[in-house]
Amino acid sequence: MNDRMRPDLKQTVFNGMVTCSPRMLSLFELIRRAAHSDVTTLLRGESGSGKELVARALHAEGARRSARFRAVNCASFTSEMLASELFGHVKGAFTGAVGSRDGLLVQADKGTLFLDEVADIPADLQGRLLRVLQERRFRPLGGSVEKQVDIRIISATNTGLRDLVAQRKFREDLMYRLRVVILRLPPLREREGDLELLTWTLIDRLNAKGGRQIHRISADAWDAMQSYPWPGNIRELDNMLQGAFVLGLGPVLGVEDLLPELRGEAPPIDSIMLSTGHPDRPVTNELDALERRQLVDAWQRFGGSRGKMADALGISRSTLYRRLREHELV
Repeated sequence: MNDRMRPDLKQTVFNGMVTCSPRMLSLFELIRRAAHSDVTTLLRGESGSGKELVARALHAEGARRSARFRAVNCASFTSEMLASELFGHVKGAFTGAVGSRDGLLVQADKGTLFLDEVADIPADLQGRLLRVLQERRFRPLGGSVEKQVDIRIISATNTGLRDLVAQRKFREDLMYRLRVVILRLPPLREREGDLELLTWTLIDRLNAKGGRQIHRISADAWDAMQSYPWPGNIRELDNMLQGAFVLGLGPVLGVEDLLPELRGEAPPIDSIMLSTGHPDRPVTNELDALERRQLVDAWQRFGGSRGKMADALGISRSTLYRRLREHELV
């Protein structure tokens, strides 16, 4: 690969998102249109594809831009703690509630609240969220006085809500309230030209921090990066490059700097199967198999440390745990 990206890649920067992909440019136009309405918006996209950046862009481009933007990952809390995070609580509402506290609904009043991983909202909170969407009213935990808020709600998921409704894990009426406007984020592998553009954008940022300086990507490394489907999308690309800067040497990003899955190396799975006690799960497609190999490799490299595994894969701990369960590795 040449020392720099091709000059024909015309970069567009929009609210922190960098692209040269026609699909992303079309998404930016949809964001501009949707931003001027207060309707509830659902973002669909794979992990690491930039859903929070899109949510922030919707806020920044709309009439609520001068008010606060607040975000919460709904999969990161227990039911009680998520209820407190969203609705707030009064003193004595639960053990440890030594004082009253406003939740994110109040904190984001007049602004925007972003609910990431909304599919993971516990069943007992779905009815309370539905009432907020319908009436813009709620009651803090342990409280007797209702509060009213003026708020725009944006949510995101990489799980089909219709499937969860069919499984009776998600309220149908809440689903319809959340998906008034739906914006779909294309995965990195479908963003023409963006792998090259983003790779060099991220390399330039890392070069600016000092330490290792990368000025070229070897042909073998670039071929491996182009053929890889990037299931973790931009977050995975960023994490891989950060690792290369920390552990690699010299001005050339070589194939030896890449993670095993990019080099096409399937890690041995016998030891992980023995440690988990689960048989190998049938694989439905190539991406499924690749994701499983990633999880197994991360488990072996980090000795099962969930925090280190999540950081290396560029996903949240809650997403990591869900994927481990899906692949029957825990």
